Formats: sequence, C-alpha cells, structure tokens
Amino acid sequence: MLPESKSIHSSSAGPGAPARSRARPGFAETVANWSARHRAMAIGGWFALVVLATLAGALTGGESARAVDPGEAGRAQEMIDAQHDVGSVRENVLIRSGQAGGGRRFAEDPELREAAADLVSRLRRTGAAVRDVGSPSSPHGERWTSRDGGSGLVTFEVAGPDERLEDNYAAAVRAVQEVRERHPGVRLLQAGDRSLSAAVNEGIKDDLSRVERTSLPLTVLVLLAVFGSLVAAGIPLLLAATSLAGAFGLLELVSLWVPFNSAASAIVLLIGMAVGIDYSLFYLRRLREERTAGKGVREALRTTARTSGHAIVASGVTVMACAVGLLLTGVDVFKGLTAGTLLVVGLSVLGSVTVLPALLATLGDRVDLARIPWLGRRRVTAVESRLWGGIARTVVRRPVVTGVATAAVLLAMALPVLGIRLQDAAVTASLPPGASAAVDAASAMQPVFPGVATAARVVVARTDGASADTSAVREAIGALHRQAAGSEGLLREPITTVPVGRAMVVRVPLAGAVTDPVANRALAVLRERALPATLGSVDGATYAVGGKTAMPYDFAQQVNGRTPAVFGFVLVLAFVLLAVTFRSWAIPLMSIALNLLSIGASYGVLVWVFQDGHLESLLGFTSYGGVVSWLPLFMFIVLFGLSMDYHIFVLSRIRERRAGGASPREAVAGGIAASAGVVSSAALIMTGVFTVFVTLSAIEYKMLGLGMALAILLDATVVRGVLLPAAMAILGERAWRGPLPAGHLDETPTPRSNSR
Repeated sequence: MLPESKSIHSSSAGPGAPARSRARPGFAETVANWSARHRAMAIGGWFALVVLATLAGALTGGESARAVDPGEAGRAQEMIDAQHDVGSVRENVLIRSGQAGGGRRFAEDPELREAAADLVSRLRRTGAAVRDVGSPSSPHGERWTSRDGGSGLVTFEVAGPDERLEDNYAAAVRAVQEVRERHPGVRLLQAGDRSLSAAVNEGIKDDLSRVERTSLPLTVLVLLAVFGSLVAAGIPLLLAATSLAGAFGLLELVSLWVPFNSAASAIVLLIGMAVGIDYSLFYLRRLREERTAGKGVREALRTTARTSGHAIVASGVTVMACAVGLLLTGVDVFKGLTAGTLLVVGLSVLGSVTVLPALLATLGDRVDLARIPWLGRRRVTAVESRLWGGIARTVVRRPVVTGVATAAVLLAMALPVLGIRLQDAAVTASLPPGASAAVDAASAMQPVFPGVATAARVVVARTDGASADTSAVREAIGALHRQAAGSEGLLREPITTVPVGRAMVVRVPLAGAVTDPVANRALAVLRERALPATLGSVDGATYAVGGKTAMPYDFAQQVNGRTPAVFGFVLVLAFVLLAVTFRSWAIPLMSIALNLLSIGASYGVLVWVFQDGHLESLLGFTSYGGVVSWLPLFMFIVLFGLSMDYHIFVLSRIRERRAGGASPREAVAGGIAASAGVVSSAALIMTGVFTVFVTLSAIEYKMLGLGMALAILLDATVVRGVLLPAAMAILGERAWRGPLPAGHLDETPTPRSNSR
C-alpha cells in the first residue's frame, strides 16, 4: 500500500507521470476534509437537518397555495374561487337500452322514459344535494334527447358549499345506483366534473403507487449488482432517502406560498433518487479506484473529494440552474416542480460533500462488508471497462467516420419531430378502456351527446360585484341556443345555466374530442363569436371561458409561446457553466450539440410511437394523434440537467489523464473506460425506473417513461461511448483551449502540450 504522503496525482496521471505541486483545495475538498475529520458532527448534523426539515413540514399549518391555470381559463377559475367555497359541479347520466345493438327510439320506449322519470324523481328527493335537474321531460326536452333519438340524458348540478360537496355527490351516486338496480334492462352511465376528476386522481394514485412499489426493488437489485455488498449498496439509498425526506419536509413549508401537486411530487421523487444515487456512485467508484491504487483511506477520500466531489458540485449546480428555466414559462404548476428540484438536488449535493465522506471515513474498508456471493470479490476492486475502453479506442482511431455515421443515425431518429403535433390527451384518451367506469361512460356519451361530459364552462359575473343573475344576462344566455344552432355543429346542446354565488355558470358542450383541432375550433367560435354577440352586449357583465378544452388549450399556448425563451436560457446558462468549469469554449459547444442530438432522437421516437400510432398493442395504448404539450419542454429541462451528471464526470476523468501527460486520444479512451462502469450503472437505474412508467395506465406517463428512458439510454451509451470520444478526438488539444485562465476542475494542472 502506498504511504499517505505520496503525491495525490499519481493515480490520475498514470504510470510514470511526474509528481505535481499541491494546488489550493477547492470547496468540495475543503468541506469533505472537514467532514472526514469531524465525523460525528457531520453525520449527526446531517440527520439533525433531515429530522428538523421533516418535522417542520409535518407541523406546518395553513392552506397550501393553489395553482391558477394560465390564460382565460385561469381567469374563469379565479372568478369561481371568488364565490367563497361555492363551486360548480355538473354530472350527466346517459340513458339507453341495455340490449346489444340498441333498441327503439327513446320517445317510443316506455322502459327508457320510465327510467329517466324515475331518475329525475329520485334525484329531486335527495333534497338539497342536487339542483337544476334537466331531462327529456324538461322544457325544450329535445335538447336532452340524442339526434338519432335512441338515447336520453339527465343532467344535474351537485349542490355546494364545498364542505358538503362530497356528501351531496355520494347521495346523487346512490340515487343513480338505485334507479339502475330497479331498471336492469336499461343502461345508466354517469360521467361529469366530479366523476371524471375522481377517475383521473385515482388513476394517478394507482400509477404512482405502482412506480414506488416497482422502482425501489429494481434500484436495490442494480446497486447490489454494481457494488457486490449490502453495505456499499445501502449508502446510495441512504443518501437518496434522507435527501428526499428533507426536501419533502421543506416543500411542505414552501407549498404555503408555491403551488405543489402530486404530479410534481412524483417527478421530484424520481429526480431525487436519480441524483442521490448518481452522486453516491461517483463517490464510491472513485474511492475504490484510489484504494485499489494503494492509497490509505484518508488520502483516497481527499482525492475523491477533489475529483468526483468537485464534479458532483458542478453537475448539481447545472441541474438546479436548468430547472430554474421552468420559471420562465410563467405557469404556476411548474413553480412547485422548480422548488422541489432545487431543494432535492441541493440537499443531495450537500449530503455528498458532508455526510457521505464522513460515513466512508467511519466505515473504511468495512464499506465492503456483507458481500454478495459470486459478485462481491469481483465488484470490490474498481477496474476499467474493457468493453467501453475498446469501443472508445476504436472510435478515436477513426473519429470522423464513426462520429458522422452515429450522428446521422440520431438525426434520422429525430426526423419525425418535424411533424410533431402538441396536443394534450382528453381524459377519454388518457386512460385505456376499462380503467374507469366514468371514463367509459364519457366515451359512450361522446358519439350521441358530443362534449356534454366535458363541456366548456362560461363564468359570468358583474363588474360591480352584484349578482349576475339578472334578466339581461339570462336573455343573453338564452341567445346562446340560437348561436349553437347556427354554429354548424361546433356548439352543441344541452346548454345549461346555474347560479353559483353571485356568478352564473353556463355549460356549453363543444364538438370534437375535447382537446383535438375540432374542439379547439369550437372553443374559438364560442370565445370569438358566440359570447361577444350575446353576453358581450350586456352592460356591466364580464365573462371567461374555462373547462377541459379551454384549460389545456390556454396552457399549451402559454408554454409554447415561452418555450424558445426557456430553451435559450438553458442553453446559454449551460454554456456559461461548462465554460467556467472546463475553461474552454469548445467543450460547452460540443456538450450542447451532443445533448441536443440525444434529446432530438428521443423526441422523434415519441412522435413515431405515440403520435403516429406504432407499437400500440405492445405498449398498451391507443394513439390520439398528438404528443402531450408540456412533455418536450419538460424533457428538455430535466434531461439537459441530468445528462450533465454523466458529462461532467466523464470529461473530468478525460481531463485528469490529459493533465497527467497522456496523449489526447489515450486520455479520451482512458477516461471513457474509467467512467463507463459508474455511468452505465447510474443510467441503468434511471432507465429502469422510467421504463416502469411505460407500464402505467395513463398515456401521458407512457410518453414520459419512454421518452426519458430512451434519452438516458442513448445519452449513456451512444453519446458518451461513441460521439463524445469521436468529438474529443477530432478536437484534440483544441478542446481545452479557452479565454479563461486555466483553473481546476479537479485541482489538476493544465494539460501538457507534448503528447506521448
């Protein structure tokens, strides 16, 4: 074993490299050295921080901040919220024959008419639970009868206030069920605001529960295979778990001011697992390399902190900086996601430079206790990857041919993105048939009563704060029926109206599949023609259109309009951070180009699979002809940040070898070979976790899972294993030239000009 006083550069520089003078310790090394010397304080302080953060979140009182949708849909939501705990919840029940192939016309079928009358009577007997019941027996009853005459519709409002809403809804559901049981020959299918929202929420809950049950065992198995011992495998899980616990505790406090929902919670969980495990892998791998080289524990920890520790800080700052780009969208739901990402990544970085060195210093060689049979002996010693080392050496011998050919393949994969259609999935397209009775009911309603289960919601109020339930407003709302009749089928019936507090809520069914181009065209007719011609002529009245078509449309308009600014912000910021980190112009330009290639390829595959409808039976979905509007932007932000973990780590290893005197090409091949094990392991974990998303029920999660898993896989293999060495070999010594003074990524001297 080498003595502690031996030059810290000996293992990095390679055999025969001269000893170098010791540079001033950087931040990561300084903090890690302190933690290794004050182990009890570092470990105790970390767990105290996590406990305090968790307790602070648990003891937080007050109502969490609510997200407001962008655009006019958000204004409609605020107008409803201003009615003080009185909302508008509309439900619909389709009544049709239970016989296969249908039955007689509704007006001529006494069983159907009797079931409808029975339902109306039973709903009205619920007392204050239900109001504004509409049916084929109402005035203008033809509006509640399908155009083909074979089905009828009963609509009703679940009465408020909000604290009574769940009980009132339950009473209405019981009424529908009782009528269903009394008329077994009739089908009663219910779908509406509350039932569809519950279906979505239950779907999300079940999907996230499946992710949690599947991803943790998968991660444990990969870590055991990577490290070969229970103790070493447990350290990454410990860092990830404590960082997540602290982050979610602090998020409970932050959520008093920043909206944070369950979807953002799932993403923060994944990011926290990814970076926490990645950072531990980087640290443990380097420590084993230094111990294999003969260094003592303390000297090995110092070198690890100086190299991998510094790379962890640099990559963590890059991930957090990229996440800030989401704020430029101006969308409330992204604010909570940004806050969660900043907290969980920040804590993971802090833990990596404090408690991780302290734990490793305390454990020493006991970190490899409890070895797994057949794996333990082979995994304890860190060795270079022969496979990736061989690939890298082949690539650097013919960098132009291999680089151009590989880039051409990725560009070909990206070609479908030129025809991308950003379109959110309607709830009936999001969940597969059979996943929810309410979703199946809405799908059955759509052909006979288009848009009724997901109608546009027009909120009408007075500018002076008085009640909007006036004769002038009701007359204008009545004129909407004539507008619907002259809309060429874009605005449908039944149009319903109900007072909500001092406001009025008008439901207007829209043609189309809720979020498709036809529905968007119907929304435009409603906003730009029908409403200005009716409510727009009422003095003192104001209105806004929300609902399940308006909200995703306005959201997409806002996000798409801000996307160029977000992309520009992230690219410029990444360029600056990489330029400062590596003291080079070429490195950041190359890094950005490689990241764009892998992200573009994953975009193209998403379009080919989900928009064009390939692999439907294999992946268990039905294409609705689009890609979720927020997904490309979200993938760009997250992937650009996470891929920097690998990129900075690999480049740091290449630079170490070049600084130690290796030739440019040998430095590239050696750096790739030395980092391949940890990069492959980290990528395998993240790819596995995101692949789990492909098995979930919602099509949005399937898109997210496939896009992220593919991008990470391409990034860790094709990009890091082929394109990166090809680009570095082509650049040669020019890769390390820049306008900034030579600094230290890992406290190594600047590269020597001679090659070996």
